Amino acid sequence: MTASILTVDDSASIRLTTRVALSNAGYQVTEAVDGLDGISKLKGGRYDLIVTDLNMPGMDGLTMIRELRKLPAHMGVPVIFLTTESDAGIKQEAKAAGATGWLTKPFDPESLVKIVRKVLGK
Repeated sequence: MTASILTVDDSASIRLTTRVALSNAGYQVTEAVDGLDGISKLKGGRYDLIVTDLNMPGMDGLTMIRELRKLPAHMGVPVIFLTTESDAGIKQEAKAAGATGWLTKPFDPESLVKIVRKVLGK
């Protein structure tokens, strides 16, 4: 069965790059434009992994993860941050909120696929 991945980013070009890389690797991809849209999609579906930006209008990635962890069906879903931030303090805050991994933009699509495979164990 194909893993279902929710990508959350306010940048259309990042969503496109992420979708193409993950789709080409055989994953089913759903896109959200910010954290609010991400939470809405999470409430309406089931995902094996979430890839999210940190800095977004509406609802940022950290707030989205905190809200996500309140939803019983999604408490254990792994989350990978895909962001321009590289500050150790922010990484620690993300980990405390429930993030599983971190990839800094700009990113190599192959690196994203490798991390996704590692996190999903596939």
